Amino acid sequence: MSLRALKSPIVGLLAALVLAGPASAQMRGHGGPVRALAVTGDGRLAISGGFDQAAIVWGLDTGTALSVLRFHEGAVNAVAVLPDGRFASASEDGRIALWRLGRPEPERVLEGHAGAIAGLAVAPDSQTLASAAWDGTARLWPLSGGPAKVLTGHTGNVNAVAFLPDGRVVTAGADATVHVWSAAGEPVTSLTLPSALSTLAIAPDGDIAAAGADATVRFLDADGAIRASVELGPAPVIALALSPDASQLAAAGAGGTVSVIERKTTKIRYTLVGPGLPVWSVAWRPDGSELVTGGGDRLVRRWDAATGAPIGPLAMPRPADTLAAFHGERGAEVFRACVACHSLKPDEGPRAGPTLAGIFGRRIASLPDYRYSDALKRMDIVWTPETVARLFEVGPARYTPGTRMPEQTINSAEDRDALVRFLEKATR
Repeated sequence: MSLRALKSPIVGLLAALVLAGPASAQMRGHGGPVRALAVTGDGRLAISGGFDQAAIVWGLDTGTALSVLRFHEGAVNAVAVLPDGRFASASEDGRIALWRLGRPEPERVLEGHAGAIAGLAVAPDSQTLASAAWDGTARLWPLSGGPAKVLTGHTGNVNAVAFLPDGRVVTAGADATVHVWSAAGEPVTSLTLPSALSTLAIAPDGDIAAAGADATVRFLDADGAIRASVELGPAPVIALALSPDASQLAAAGAGGTVSVIERKTTKIRYTLVGPGLPVWSVAWRPDGSELVTGGGDRLVRRWDAATGAPIGPLAMPRPADTLAAFHGERGAEVFRACVACHSLKPDEGPRAGPTLAGIFGRRIASLPDYRYSDALKRMDIVWTPETVARLFEVGPARYTPGTRMPEQTINSAEDRDALVRFLEKATR
């Protein structure tokens, strides 16, 4: 590929940054929790991954969504910036997509995991991409092509992966263990900690930070010895991110806060307090001036790293309650468990699941703008009051095998009837 061809998409994106409107410090675009964040090396762009199966490229200085990328068939749980104007997204569909900025389709797809991918990391030499997955493995993918090296040793979900400065690999999982592997993927050592682990961060000096269910950040050396612990409780720690100079560690939690810890002293410098919803992802701008977070409120937010103050108003008006017009109806109350994933009107924006607008009389997996699993596309079901009721009577896994819909049943026939009556009115 010529240098001109490589630069042109990036130039187009930067032009869009300049021409876009006024800055917005809170960026709304995802139809579900923002599960993953990464910032490009120049600090101009952020990449986010969401529960709505989308990856979004943002202009940070303008608050503008430059592109919304839909490829995955599940939540986008991890993103990573790659060399040469590329980035990677990974999903619960078990696939990794490699994208080039400015292009609407991935230029390469990596497949092999048999479970949801929870984490990504790029090697110090930028030649290898590592992934952690719920199939109990991590994998090392040569970015130049070729088969992946499979790392086995965990006894449960592998939730996080990172690289030491010398190229060795570190993984952490739900089995409460941290494993260190050689750069070639051979086991070196392992350590068992007191609780399930969700996230990792590694400093240039080899200091390892690991955290998870017990809301405690532990600092380990490269041989696995614990040098310090910082209790942040009560909510689990979901994401960690080191500042560009590695002097501070941001720890995001399920309780809606982000604690910024001085790494040398392990003292908490300040705590960012958001709207009380889980903060799923956190990243720093390369100059260390700002933190960027993604949360359960579907927003990407910016914070002043010097003071911990939010940039722009902390609160934003919540989307209108689409169920307010049906207040008091039992069917609407039953549907509240579904509203995070499904809209009722075609103009209500993307969600993790397809819109239910016009559902009755529609064949399963037939909306043109939604990515369905191949299993659903092969089914011969037409949605009627009877088939919708049956779905919730026996559960999605039995009625529609291959669905990504969370397993749930409605045991009460009266509640199923109420839900159907509500949908008949609300989805017309």
